[in-house]
Parts: sequence; C-alpha cells; structure tokens
Amino acid sequence: MGKIFCASIFRGFPKMCERCSVCGLKFEREEGYFLGAMYISYGLALGMITVFSILLWTFFRWPLEKNVVVAIIIFIPFAPTVSRLSRVFWIYFDRAIDPE
Repeated sequence: MGKIFCASIFRGFPKMCERCSVCGLKFEREEGYFLGAMYISYGLALGMITVFSILLWTFFRWPLEKNVVVAIIIFIPFAPTVSRLSRVFWIYFDRAIDPE
C-alpha cells in the first residue's frame, strides 16, 4: 500500500524507499536483488520496440533496419518508466514465489 519510489520519475534516476511505510516490507532484500528486474525490463523493452517497429512498417513500409532504429529512438523516453515498472513487477513476482 505504501510508496515504492520516494521521488518522481522526473527528478532523475528513480530512488527507491528502503521500506514500505505501511507494512514495513524491505524492498531490496539483498545486494543485487533487482537483477531479475533487468530481465523483465529487457522483455518489456523488446516487446515495445517490436510493436513500434510493426506500427512503423504498417504506416511507412520502411526497411526493417530503419524501422528498428526509429523504434528504438521512440522507445528512449519510455525507458525510465519501464525500469521502474520492472522493479515493481519483480517485487510482486518475488513476494509471490518467496514471501519470507
């Protein structure tokens, strides 16, 4: 129920709170805890870039290489949001698998 991130995404890299203000859950259980979140972030980014590429190809019929490069450029502003979202997904996934 409490906030996971202490500051807004528009104030630099997302700084996480150490614990939940409501239940006291420690967000980062150990050093390197969010390594799994990187895999989630990679999957989300790849999916978004694929969708952007397909949309670009549908409207403009550019070659594949140009579609992918433009799709990556379009994705760049979404990267901080995807990073935060992947950390939240990782926390939920980890708590479902190993609640202790």
